Amino acid sequence: MDDKEKENYIQVIAKLINVVIILLVVIVILIVINFTGLPKMGKEEKEYIPKQKDTTLITKTPTVWIAPDTSEINKEKNASQIKYGRNLICNTSFYLGLHGTVAQMSNGMNCQNCHLDAGTRPFGNNYSAVASTYPKFRERSGNLENIYKRVNDCFERSLNGKTLDTLSNEMQAIVSYIKWLGKDVPKGDKPKGSGLTEVKYLDRAADPEKGKIVYMLRCKSCHTENGEGKLNPDGKTYQYPPLWGEHSYNHGAGLFRLSRFAGYVKSNMPQGATFENVQLSDEEAWDVAAFVNSQPRPKKDLSKDWPKIAGKPVDHPFGPYADKFSEQQHKYGPFEPIAEFKSRGKARDGEFTSPKKNKPK
Repeated sequence: MDDKEKENYIQVIAKLINVVIILLVVIVILIVINFTGLPKMGKEEKEYIPKQKDTTLITKTPTVWIAPDTSEINKEKNASQIKYGRNLICNTSFYLGLHGTVAQMSNGMNCQNCHLDAGTRPFGNNYSAVASTYPKFRERSGNLENIYKRVNDCFERSLNGKTLDTLSNEMQAIVSYIKWLGKDVPKGDKPKGSGLTEVKYLDRAADPEKGKIVYMLRCKSCHTENGEGKLNPDGKTYQYPPLWGEHSYNHGAGLFRLSRFAGYVKSNMPQGATFENVQLSDEEAWDVAAFVNSQPRPKKDLSKDWPKIAGKPVDHPFGPYADKFSEQQHKYGPFEPIAEFKSRGKARDGEFTSPKKNKPK
């Protein structure tokens, strides 16, 4: 082998050694990666982010009905009528109260004292389901009722006044506004947040004396110690409505039922409370309802109400009943035993059936 061949042979060996060294380095790197891992990058990381967002969405509170924006009223052909209807709901006393500019036919309260924020507040007795559920049969009257009848019920009971002529500008305006509020609710639907909060029954009777303590601590500053409310500077309309006395709702009003009053204050009172930020416990809500509704107020002829007495709610405070429970218990509770009795189907067509099992023949 001459010198040139030797030189070529040495170069080949040197290259092979370099290749082997490189392969050994690669093998070491792969072993390290296998044990330590690499940070996730690119597509895999991008897929992880939306998964976090999806989890957050699932935990959000279910939505409730939201009223249409009042700025949208201008798009309606009867915009002026709808606006007048809303104004009547907000300022009923100004137009139709004791010193009303249109008529003097109610107690001085406003519709929105019961139907908060012009009938738009979630769980504030809003109007969201009125247009979608009326006409409907109501047990209280035993008849199929339309929206006009429902509005006049409020005038006669909550406003302790007279009925509006269904053809009057005022009635037509009120109904137009109510229908406009519910225009996006499908027929037959009741959106979440309509009506009032259903407060869990207590395992005892609601206590007016305990409720008085709640009232003095949480309600007196607005509604006064005597429950007479506070007038506006004009001396004709109320800043805070009376909760009892001659200018308050009569004993035929829905709020005279403890469950309705308790549900009303639970999600809306004292001022600043909402269904998401309540300020009263269930017991406080029931007890303050018992206190307020034990105070004197106007009366109404209820002789034509509930033609089928079996349809009376568990907290309807006036007999006769299709069960064995007293007026006292129907007014203050405990209501669970009455509800259980009704659910067992013991009251049928105005007749009382003993809850005891029939003796075998």
